[in-house]
Amino acid sequence: MTLSEATRAAALALARGGVETPELDARVLAAEAFGVGAAEALVGAGRAPAGGLDALDGFVARRLAGEPVARILGRREFWRLDFALAPETLAPRPDTETVVETALSFVADRSSALRVLDLGTGSGCILLALLTELPQAFGVGVDLAPGAAAAARGNAGRLGLAGRASFLAGRWAEALNGPFDLVVSNPPYIESAAIAGLDREVRLHDPALALDGGADGLDAYRAILRDLPRLLAPEGAAVLEHGAGQGEAVAALARGHGLDVAAASADLAGVRRALAVRPAAGGRR
Repeated sequence: MTLSEATRAAALALARGGVETPELDARVLAAEAFGVGAAEALVGAGRAPAGGLDALDGFVARRLAGEPVARILGRREFWRLDFALAPETLAPRPDTETVVETALSFVADRSSALRVLDLGTGSGCILLALLTELPQAFGVGVDLAPGAAAAARGNAGRLGLAGRASFLAGRWAEALNGPFDLVVSNPPYIESAAIAGLDREVRLHDPALALDGGADGLDAYRAILRDLPRLLAPEGAAVLEHGAGQGEAVAALARGHGLDVAAASADLAGVRRALAVRPAAGGRR
């Protein structure tokens, strides 16, 4: 069997199993199994090695069982960077790039020596993406799961950012003092009762700690927004990802803590996805 034949067979098996994107998934998984580029996996006429065929069969079985491609590979691209995953981390989603874009919109001079805080850092994708765009910035990432903090630390090392980032395990910002110029977060925001109804790829493979936002989905925002007035520099900004339809509730919580809503940003599908808040105007220069 050639590389292309093996890839086509994998795509057929995935299609028969009801996978939504069988050709794409097969191409990515075959490239990983055979150690070749995606293009060669698709059209390669060379003989597929037996070990690679066994690996591909295993990957296909896992995909048919509902395991996402990113979990099978153990990594996911975000902001054109490659992030290793761990069981304690979410797989970064393209929609979360909205948080990075919005945060950067509040930076007047990207060469400034800014201090950045990422609460619920997971793989570290938001913080490390920002640090690649802010060459003089230093960042702190916090996650309740020690395994997530360790994964983020490993990603910083692989990206050459270990000297400008520190990661620790803790509950939100309870152990930290400001001021920070930017605070970013993609906290858990799904209502507890809705977890059981999530797609199996999310329900079975994403960590519950990173999904469950409490009875109304807003527990994490209450904790974060309570601390933002003492964490933010006078001219600083915080950008929080939220679920569809949660923007007004998060904005109301922010105003309740004396914060001004500075922006509401939509994701690639046009859904409001991120809210930016700042210290009240009277506290800014």
